[in-house]
Amino acid sequence: MRPEPQPVHPVDGTCAPEAPKPPDEGLVPTIRPFRALRYEPDAVGDLSGVMSPPYDVILPAQREELLARHPRNIVRLDLPVEEVGDEPDARYRRAARTFAAWRSDGTFHKERRPSLYVYEQTYRVPGGDVERTQRGFFGRLRLEAFGSSSGVLPHERTLSAPMEDRYKLIRATGANFSPVLGLYDDGGGRSATLLESVVERTADADITDDDGTRHRLWAIADVEAISAELCSLAGASPITIADGHHRYETALRYRDERRMTRSCEEDPAFDYLLMLFLETHQPLTVLPTHRVVHGLGQAGVELLGDHVGELFDVWAADRPDLEQAFVSPAFTTGGGGRFGFWTRAGGALLEARRTAFEPHLPPGGASLRRLDVTLLGVALDRLAGIDAAATSAGRVVYTKSVAQALDWVDAGYDGADVAFLLEPTPVSEITAVAADGDVMPQKSTYFYPKALSGLVINPHEW
Repeated sequence: MRPEPQPVHPVDGTCAPEAPKPPDEGLVPTIRPFRALRYEPDAVGDLSGVMSPPYDVILPAQREELLARHPRNIVRLDLPVEEVGDEPDARYRRAARTFAAWRSDGTFHKERRPSLYVYEQTYRVPGGDVERTQRGFFGRLRLEAFGSSSGVLPHERTLSAPMEDRYKLIRATGANFSPVLGLYDDGGGRSATLLESVVERTADADITDDDGTRHRLWAIADVEAISAELCSLAGASPITIADGHHRYETALRYRDERRMTRSCEEDPAFDYLLMLFLETHQPLTVLPTHRVVHGLGQAGVELLGDHVGELFDVWAADRPDLEQAFVSPAFTTGGGGRFGFWTRAGGALLEARRTAFEPHLPPGGASLRRLDVTLLGVALDRLAGIDAAATSAGRVVYTKSVAQALDWVDAGYDGADVAFLLEPTPVSEITAVAADGDVMPQKSTYFYPKALSGLVINPHEW
């Protein structure tokens, strides 16, 4: 096993000035390499046994399966759970003790020099036979509060409970175990060329997950020119958070807390968080999240069917028609105002008449107002009396599976009466909404595939 060197402040490979960015500079993100903690193969064997999906998509049974594969799976740190007899917050302290022990016993090694980590995922788009490859890189992003002068832009609202969980974990461990996903725009294509040059080398990690996605990773501390140029290209314009808003806002809270006790430290590591940077002009997959409405009853379903034509053009469709039209997001760019509609009496293809929606659209920029998820929210309110409060109260449930949405309605599962099938939200619309300073409705985006947790860990130290 490799010995872990003592922490040092980075000199080689730095992408940004050592001093913190002046508050009024704005709009230009700070991205830099870092000395990641990575699993030591000599200590854990096959790396596939210690990786996991992100914490927020793991069900309890899957967590147990991951731990059964390897007792040092990253899920033990990233998703600690309560055990019998635990005192409040004992699970976070347990994760911190385990993390410290694994650093001491050689489970992890720390890079000797700051590096970026090029990351490639090759996968099959769910619902079809289309195969895609996306490339990006892991680095540190300097945290910024959201606002008109920020170089980091959100696109969705956060909830307090998930943030409290992540806050307690980061406060106990002082590390990021899974990345936030950020989107950047390099219209010239230079970053794609740089990434292509790296992936010609032998990968440092090569893992295939349970979904058949192949994940490959390259540390590039030895090619500082590529690292510096990637940081410059990705940081030339604002970064849009695509996934991980709760982790980002939690990191801001943690940073502010640490600043209260470490105010004299210049450019501290806790001012940064782990991010996977993806360029938006490559093929990216955003899965739609379909809506199933509960509790309308027969009369409510009939009333909805009678009035749906007030907002949509309507064509009758059976179940095979809907499955063919919506089963694979690879076959559509989305954003066209097209929906599937299914009840136990039959179904239809719907196309929004935007002029009919115009008087009822919520405030906000043009990008937010033309989103399919915005249109559907208006339709549910106008045609079924289901507003945002009713949606939050559980009248609308969500699934990424077309078949599951239709099955729930057919079976009347838990009062399911109507399914609305959606197309994916285009990546360009996500970045446009964020650039306007707006946020999208909940469950508007689901980027696929997810980055593995455990490939690189960001400790809040130099």
